[in-house]
Amino acid sequence: MKLAGKKALITGGTTGIGRGIAIAFAKEGADIAINYFGTAEEAISVQKELEDEYGITVVLVEADITDEQQVESMIDTAVHELGKVDILVNSAGILTQMLLKDMSVNDWDRMIQVNLRGPFLCTKSILPHMIKNNYGRIINIASQLGQIGGVELSHYCAAKAGVIGFTKSAAREVGKYGININCIAPGPIETSMIKNLDHAWKEQKQKSLPIPRFGLVEEVAPTAVMLASDPDGNLYTGQTLGPNSGDVML
Repeated sequence: MKLAGKKALITGGTTGIGRGIAIAFAKEGADIAINYFGTAEEAISVQKELEDEYGITVVLVEADITDEQQVESMIDTAVHELGKVDILVNSAGILTQMLLKDMSVNDWDRMIQVNLRGPFLCTKSILPHMIKNNYGRIINIASQLGQIGGVELSHYCAAKAGVIGFTKSAAREVGKYGININCIAPGPIETSMIKNLDHAWKEQKQKSLPIPRFGLVEEVAPTAVMLASDPDGNLYTGQTLGPNSGDVML
């Protein structure tokens, strides 16, 4: 198993891509701390599923990733319960859709808080632990829309573009400590997050894709396993990998 003996912390690990990565990591033998916020029943269900199916340890940690003190407490709990954290996956995020001219400052600030401030706080808080161990893998879930933009999604695109830039800069700072930091920038993926997007927008987007369909969570999670694994992910840092149905081609 590729992740046997590894310990991972996954934010937003109870739904969507975060949950898919948690399952993929569990299959590969990693013990996992799953962050959630206000969804205790769902979190407990995921914990039981992973422990029963794969025989791993799953720790649940509730925290608002936009709150510095809660993030620091989450990191401390994960390290204490698992013994260490080798892998951090910043997957928690939100998505809303509106025209820029109709967007309030609160709409903008909330998107930046969750989708950019959150990964910053989690990464900043875990770095001392990883530097001490001279090892770490950090995987940030961005979006292909952070590379190309999207109508009615300027706040989301700005936040995800920020994640990509943050990843590159942080990777340059900490590579000397044995820490690799990368992004996964999926295209549209069939999760609950996109259910509230306008149907016409989704229909048009799907038709425009070279692979003319939205992806599945299980088609994204293997990229995270690769980036988290030795030796598979050893030479990747500051990179943005795109399981995006061809929406962005680099």
